[in-house]
Amino acid sequence: MWLCRTCSMSNSPSRSGTPGPALNRSASSRLTVPPSLRSSPSITNLRVHSQNAGVSAVAAASPTPVIPLTTNLDSSASSVINMDLNEGILVQDVEAEVDTMEEDVVVERKEDSKIMDEENKRLLRDKLRKTLSHKASRPDGLLSRTPSRNKKLDASELVLDAATRYPPRDYFILTDAGKPVFARYAWATVIIFEMFLIESSSSRSHDADDMTSTFGIIQALISVFIDDGDKLRCINAGKTRMTFVQRTPLYYVCVSSWGEPESVTRSHLEYLHLQILSIVTAAQLQRIFERRTNFDLRRLLNGAETFLTAMISRLEFDLAMSTSSLHCMKLDPNLRKKVAEALVPTSKTKDVLYMILISRNQVITLIRPRKHSIHPADLHILLNTIQTPSIANSPASAQWIPVCLPKFNPSGFVNAYISHLIPEDDRTPRLSTLHGMGGADTHSRIADSGTGGDFGISLVCISGGGEFETVRTWCDAVTKKLEEDGTLAALCDTVQSGKADYTVSELGIPGLRHFIYKSRAQVQLTFPVFEDPYDSTIERRRITTLYQILHDALHAKSGQEQALKLQYIRTDKECVMGWITQPFELYVTLSPLLPKSAVVGAANSVARWVKKEENKLFLRDAPVF
Repeated sequence: MWLCRTCSMSNSPSRSGTPGPALNRSASSRLTVPPSLRSSPSITNLRVHSQNAGVSAVAAASPTPVIPLTTNLDSSASSVINMDLNEGILVQDVEAEVDTMEEDVVVERKEDSKIMDEENKRLLRDKLRKTLSHKASRPDGLLSRTPSRNKKLDASELVLDAATRYPPRDYFILTDAGKPVFARYAWATVIIFEMFLIESSSSRSHDADDMTSTFGIIQALISVFIDDGDKLRCINAGKTRMTFVQRTPLYYVCVSSWGEPESVTRSHLEYLHLQILSIVTAAQLQRIFERRTNFDLRRLLNGAETFLTAMISRLEFDLAMSTSSLHCMKLDPNLRKKVAEALVPTSKTKDVLYMILISRNQVITLIRPRKHSIHPADLHILLNTIQTPSIANSPASAQWIPVCLPKFNPSGFVNAYISHLIPEDDRTPRLSTLHGMGGADTHSRIADSGTGGDFGISLVCISGGGEFETVRTWCDAVTKKLEEDGTLAALCDTVQSGKADYTVSELGIPGLRHFIYKSRAQVQLTFPVFEDPYDSTIERRRITTLYQILHDALHAKSGQEQALKLQYIRTDKECVMGWITQPFELYVTLSPLLPKSAVVGAANSVARWVKKEENKLFLRDAPVF
């Protein structure tokens, strides 16, 4: 087992004596650590990584993540100076009011149930401290996560049996007092128990006991480093990695064996944190836990689990979230301009921040104030909230929801008015002028395209004030105008007929299978539909993981010494290349039979094609107000 940690960069002092979770169970069901643990490479051979400049580290800086595949793989790269992308520049202007929490929330403390828990935590902390005090070498069975340049790697690390290669990732959220907040798990309890040689309950009736013990272990691990003034980043055990993100007063943990870079699972946890902040603002969280450190946040988040579950599902395949960018729908520029002009607010509609028209998790157009640009993370939080089944499948034609956009203002809420122009579950639009468009075959093709199979078009108005009736009346007028001039009908025809999608065959580049192109100036990306051989879930996961490995290398997100300008990986199934320049980032997938010179030529051809079609592929020159 390989354990990474980094010194906390916060100016606030580390919490000491972090209390353990209150486990209201019998002694047999609590987390127990045997007095004498047998020696094992997974426990004693820990390698610690610290970025604390003032403290000598046991080992070198955090290594590059492992590249997971199964065939022989060549990897080459060229270095370049680190770049500051400055993506999604945030301009904060509006100060939303912070809702106050009710004062009648009372949390009962049960001090007597903590006595044994604290003793168990103390034993575990002592064991960890003794282990960390040794300069243990890395176990021979542990895979190297720092491949040297121009070194031919064994790609058997990357592809295993299809049924077991990508087990579900497990996610845990808990408070700094050890209180569970959220869990989505399938097998993490077994892995964690094996790491620390704790016997797991064999009966299904003891699943709750195992989960309680799992939260206890996680809280104890984090508290060991906090007490030492350090911060735990990850634990690597073979092909399994536990990633930790601490956002006081909450802790986030992801357990994954997909082989993706550490930065990927870390970004997942960051998005989960932002999703929680969209429901309970940072100011509210701080105020609650300052008053009651043992507060059970599940009471406040009751019913919000669907938003977190939906976010986890989106993170698995959403390439826009992986690259911190906006996925814009391919559309005729004249039609996009006509739609955008209809959405520009009038002078009578005050406090309007953003007007967004979306479909199939893609942005059709976005209208914003002249001095504001929406952060990609806020946009993804908004999209996830809108597309959550409880909202998207609502029978209501329009809805009001309060939402916090953490990158815009983490201390207050804004109001989102959502008008469903075409119901998500209705193939025949409600508007009289739109009947008869699309069909079952079209729906099947789009559903398999990787962009979502729904045809719903939603108009979202974000406002900072409370003029609900004014906003609703104006949005209804916009909808009526789009319907009367035929703009909405043309837009629906584009979405339902599949004209908004495109395939790699349209480029006419030999050997090209797929690509991702990101415009760095627009902070937007485009990519074709996933076709054979990437039309299955397993293959989509595999190629997405390869893209994430390239993106991590180009941006040095996992502790690499420097970013790369070019990264090339070849497997038995394909060759992939990542290339970053000042105007764009490009990730291409081609046949493994092509030489490197042909791959570079194909990448140049893709860049020229996108430049030619950029008016259709990207949202450019959108109106501002």
